[in-house]
Amino acid sequence: MNKRSLNEKQLGYVMVAPALLLVIVVILWPVAQSFYNSLFDYRLNDPSRSERFLQSNIDLERYANDFFYLSRDLDGLSEQAPDPDASEKVSEIGSELMGFHEELLAMDGVGEQYEIVEERIASFQAIADRDLKYSQVDNDFAESYKDFLTAAEADLTALVEASDDEEFSTAASNVAGSINSTNAAVIESNFIGLSNYGRYLQNPRMWQSLMNTTVFTVISVGAELVLGLLIALLINRVFIGRGIVRASVLIPWAIPTAVAAMMWGFLYDGQTGIVAHYFEQFGLINDASVLLSTASGGMFSIIFADVWKTTPYMALLLLAGLQTIPNTLYEAADVDGASKWQQFWKITLPLLKSAILVALLFRTLDAFRVFDLIFVLTGGGPANSTESISIYAYITLFSQQNFGAGSVLSVIVFLCVAIISIIFIKFVGSDLFAGRSGR
Repeated sequence: MNKRSLNEKQLGYVMVAPALLLVIVVILWPVAQSFYNSLFDYRLNDPSRSERFLQSNIDLERYANDFFYLSRDLDGLSEQAPDPDASEKVSEIGSELMGFHEELLAMDGVGEQYEIVEERIASFQAIADRDLKYSQVDNDFAESYKDFLTAAEADLTALVEASDDEEFSTAASNVAGSINSTNAAVIESNFIGLSNYGRYLQNPRMWQSLMNTTVFTVISVGAELVLGLLIALLINRVFIGRGIVRASVLIPWAIPTAVAAMMWGFLYDGQTGIVAHYFEQFGLINDASVLLSTASGGMFSIIFADVWKTTPYMALLLLAGLQTIPNTLYEAADVDGASKWQQFWKITLPLLKSAILVALLFRTLDAFRVFDLIFVLTGGGPANSTESISIYAYITLFSQQNFGAGSVLSVIVFLCVAIISIIFIKFVGSDLFAGRSGR
């Protein structure tokens, strides 16, 4: 019996394994990648940080190309110096540069890799192989080399400012530029651990975007729940034309969010928008332009548009729950003399609680991740007053091309969504609505 039971358990694990693997691949793997990216100062708009480096590296393609001209130009600049002190300073820079260069080539495997790269550059071949292009170096060496190159550039700049020789100044400026380019080829590790999280946890804009998201989620989902329940109760009744009414109610939900946002943008327009015009006529707003030009107007606009679009979805979920309630319960209540209001509180609402929680879970998660509605309608403005956490992450990731910081915001969104899910699932999975003990 025990052996049979063990085999059944093993069979159960085998049956569940594909689903677990799918969850890991589809959900957890991208989150893990985002978390890994967040541990680096990873920016596509900065060549020295456009890769994730746990160890300091040398961009040998760039370094070999720059060093060839730099070593040659330093020799010529020393002979061209207008005075002995300047010549001595340039020679000193050249000597130290060669010392660092020889130390670099003496590292294990770097010399051979450098020769291959030089041959490719001489034959005008691009180096696509990342393992050939980059070579790991000691962190202390990279730091020392960059400090020297920074100081050398500053010394040459000082010589340019102190010299009256225009030809020498031009040549020295060119060499300083080559040193700056060589400096960029020495890439220090951009692993910063959890520093990005500490920075964003103290970032007022992040907290404002999180607050905007929370306000939007709570108000819109709350309004959608009330309106959706009223609509679900209405279309659950039998009346002539019920099918047409049900189909009509679902039209706003069927419209793509981006299209709906553009439509509401025209309706909210302060000059030609009919909704803005009638809101002003009815005294709901002081001026038709405030809907998209003020913080409170912008937040109201996106919430109103979201409630219009997504209430049918909430009504559809609640309607499914209503149709599971047996009519015999209402017939028995009628016999007992219960009013419609008493039937709603004593029968409908208690039996609908599980459906309400499921609907709230779906809509809360969807609302918290809101992006397209706000992005198209207000762009997060005015003055970031309607910027959600998802839009802030998008701006950081793609507009600023700061993948490290953007990944931090993505992980924060995931954690918030996970917390919301755990809270709702705890309620849905509890015995709270399964019936009280002893019944």
